Amino acid sequence: MAPVVAGIVVLDCSEPEKLAAFYKEFLDGEETDATANRVEIKGADGMRMAFRRDVNATPPSWPRPENSLQAHLDFHVDDLDEAERKVISLGGRALETKDGGGPFEERGYADPAGHSFTLRMEAATAPKQG
Repeated sequence: MAPVVAGIVVLDCSEPEKLAAFYKEFLDGEETDATANRVEIKGADGMRMAFRRDVNATPPSWPRPENSLQAHLDFHVDDLDEAERKVISLGGRALETKDGGGPFEERGYADPAGHSFTLRMEAATAPKQG
C-alpha cells in the first residue's frame, strides 16, 4: 500500500480566497475546504489545489531574471484560444514566451497573484511517409 493517499499542489499567495476563485472557475471545480489561511479546490478532472495565505508572498518575475521561475503549472487544453479567453476574463494575464517548438503548442500566463502557468495543446502529427 502506498504511503501517500493524495497529492495537492499548494500555491502561496496573499489572498487565497481570490486565487482559489480564479482556479475554481478556470478548472470548472468546487471548493472542498476552507480555513482562515487556506482554501482547497478540486477541478472537474479531479486535480486538487490549495492556496495558502502568506502575507509576504511575492510572485516570481519569470520570464525576467530578477526572481527566477520557482515552479509552474501545465494545463492541457482542447482549444488554446478558448482557454486563453477564459484565463483573461478571470483576471489572468499573458506572459511573453518563446516558441517551444516540438509537438506541443503552448502559451504562458500568470494568475492574478503572479504564479506562472502554461496552457498546452498537443499538436496532431501525421506519421512519417516513405
